[in-house]
Amino acid sequence: MNAKDGVITAEQQMAQAHLEMNLEVIARFLHDDYVVVQPGGRLETKADVLHAYQHEIREWYTAEVDQVDVRLYGETAVVIGRWRATGQNNGVHFDYAARFLSVWVWSDDRWQNVAYQATEINQS
Repeated sequence: MNAKDGVITAEQQMAQAHLEMNLEVIARFLHDDYVVVQPGGRLETKADVLHAYQHEIREWYTAEVDQVDVRLYGETAVVIGRWRATGQNNGVHFDYAARFLSVWVWSDDRWQNVAYQATEINQS
């Protein structure tokens, strides 16, 4: 598998891990230096994200990544794509689509996500 395909596979496996709420897989894909920029500019670390998933009542009906463009810079990959998901979070239904930018690095013999930011978009 070439590097671009490896990154795309990692993105797809992350989406599947969200659908299954498999925190072990999510934790494995998130680098220890991971940071996500949340709406409004709030920053969350890997520990913050995993803690939130452990303490929220979340059910995913769908979770998928598509429209993926991967740009490689040595052992770093910048990914631009679309994330779509539906489900319930603490009893509140969500139907969400976003354009995202994520940064992956090749570390410990696997691709790991080090940074993520998404902007909500229309479903079309």
